[in-house]
Amino acid sequence: MAMNRTELASVLRRSRERIAPGDVGLPSGSRRRTPGLRREEVALLAGISVDYVVRLEQGRGPVPSPQVLGSLARALRFDAAGRDQLFHLAGV
Repeated sequence: MAMNRTELASVLRRSRERIAPGDVGLPSGSRRRTPGLRREEVALLAGISVDYVVRLEQGRGPVPSPQVLGSLARALRFDAAGRDQLFHLAGV
């Protein structure tokens, strides 16, 4: 199965935007241009580089490993169905 980069990127962006920093124990700060988590915060929570998060959200880069997908699913608080969708979109 092939990776659906466009849809994977969209799901990651939407998921990041729906989580408030306080929901995951991070300070909210006062200078947020968009709602939700920053890419840096997702990278920190998932244990991956910011550059990798950026490339995934832009529909670029390699197919993420199952470990990276699992980390992203946890960081973005996906339920079982959301996690399955993430893996499906990545072609894993």
